[in-house]
Amino acid sequence: MSEIFDERRKALEEEYFRRKERELLDKLRETVAAEAEARGHAAGRQCPLGHGALKEEARGTVVIDVCENCGGLWLDKGELEELTRQSGGWFDNFIGSFKNDKAE
Repeated sequence: MSEIFDERRKALEEEYFRRKERELLDKLRETVAAEAEARGHAAGRQCPLGHGALKEEARGTVVIDVCENCGGLWLDKGELEELTRQSGGWFDNFIGSFKNDKAE
């Protein structure tokens, strides 16, 4: 019988810490957003390499993320395919060769 209570106690404890972690993450996000706003940056996405904020740039119908400092380009899912569809040519054939390999 005490085993049931031990499991219930552990579950409640885990839920408590999960809730506290969520609160801390929300507070951290608010702090980061306030700091970014104070620096004059939008509280948006950051360069995955840690170089700075990402700004959005339109390339045809696709909006890509570009790091303000290192110039790195970051694409979301499906954006590379859309860019190649717009450009055509050798790159489209190159990407298509990988898709054909998966189909077989």
